[in-house]
Amino acid sequence: MLVDERMSHRVISVPPEMPVLDALVLFRKSQIHRAPVIKDNKMIGIISENDLLNASPSPVTTLSVWEMNHLMSKVIVKQVMTKKVITIEIGTPIEEAARIMVDAKIGGMPVTRSGKVVGMITETDLFKVFMEMMGAREEGLRVSVLVEEKPGQIAKVSRLISDAGGNFLGFGSFAGPDASLMVITFKVTGIKKDDVKKILGKEVKKFLDIR
Repeated sequence: MLVDERMSHRVISVPPEMPVLDALVLFRKSQIHRAPVIKDNKMIGIISENDLLNASPSPVTTLSVWEMNHLMSKVIVKQVMTKKVITIEIGTPIEEAARIMVDAKIGGMPVTRSGKVVGMITETDLFKVFMEMMGAREEGLRVSVLVEEKPGQIAKVSRLISDAGGNFLGFGSFAGPDASLMVITFKVTGIKKDDVKKILGKEVKKFLDIR
């Protein structure tokens, strides 16, 4: 799965001269949390909802409403935006986008094609991918087991369940408590809890969860 399959294609951008209060109104109306800052068809920064809120007066300020509005009307996007923007190319694998966002501690980034912004990928998009991967919206038996970290383990578990009539709705492998172990979690229909325990009993180190 690539970034362009999950990104938001409708890119809402803001100009650098837009007042911060106007940008906040746009964000809330459009239900977005970040937007690229575009000038002359070129991205010069990115602005987040937190940037806008941090630029707004504190609720405990002693300024009057009129004084606050006057001051805030003078604060524009380019004064509070982030100029160094982390972007990702449109054909990048989705897991690479997740890695970049986790390492950089950001909630989203512009997707580009040859330097031009063509979309936005956010943590919400990644959450949706994870939900689909694990069959979160489907009804089924959810099983989590601890197995040895060695070649063929995933194939063995999936084959045993499939041969017993199990139909996978979701499947994932994750790091175990140490390098010699891994966790396999899957959701399946067409097979009962007791049958899963019987089938995998000799193949797994431990049943971590089954419901």
